[in-house]
Amino acid sequence: MNVSDAMTPREDLVVVEIPGSRNDVLEYIQEYGFSSVPVVKDVEGEEVYRGLVSRDDLIDQPDEDQLALLMREVPTVDADDDIVDAAARMVTEESRRLPVVDGDALVGILTVTDVVRAIARGEIDGDTAVGGLATPEVNATHTETPLPVAEREIGLANVPYAVVLDDDAGIAGILTEVDILAVARVVEGEASTGDSIAEQDSEWSWEGIKATGARYLPTRNVELPAEATRHFMTEDLVTVSAARTAKEVAQELISNDIEQVPLVNGTDLDGIVRDVDLLEGL
Repeated sequence: MNVSDAMTPREDLVVVEIPGSRNDVLEYIQEYGFSSVPVVKDVEGEEVYRGLVSRDDLIDQPDEDQLALLMREVPTVDADDDIVDAAARMVTEESRRLPVVDGDALVGILTVTDVVRAIARGEIDGDTAVGGLATPEVNATHTETPLPVAEREIGLANVPYAVVLDDDAGIAGILTEVDILAVARVVEGEASTGDSIAEQDSEWSWEGIKATGARYLPTRNVELPAEATRHFMTEDLVTVSAARTAKEVAQELISNDIEQVPLVNGTDLDGIVRDVDLLEGL
């Protein structure tokens, strides 16, 4: 199976163009639930691929507005590449999506979800039991953790989720980056640099002028509600056991439009099966 058999073709992609702003990307991510948006530029009437902007980039760089500075380069693949080789590259490069290019032209994009969909359909191997693929270290938070704190925990853990636990350490739900971005808003303001005052004996001081006044610089921050995580988490949680196959779990991920699922043994939380874990099974 080649990349072209599983990728989303260019005609079905939403892209943003340079020059552009963070609001262009945020609009698409919030409206469609995308995790990233490709960036293109018109060069003498031809569309040229330039990079990607992800939801992580928007959260990590709240003060940056220019699309050209928000985007980043990621590995690319050809449409004729083998899909298993592309999946291996996603794992080794820790990239959730690979733009598919022909020269400088964007012809599609291959995402982790596209590969998982192929596993769910039985088009590539999915017989491996997920007990051996699951990640045993699970990022977790508490139901009463304020949302900004939970978001910071997710960022420090470098994963897109937090399993939410109650007072008895039972699974109450899951919080994802999608949940966070759905309620995030960009707040603009200004910050003072303070009075600029020259010392009396400074060789750079102007006679008779000591305080030159304060300057105010525009600021931009991503603001999240300070309420408890339980108000924003997903409560109706899908879980799987270690005996389930990668194909069965892939079907759960695709049908429920999720990227990870807790691995349980009875009522105990044993790990997390992320969509990228299924790629390692290939």
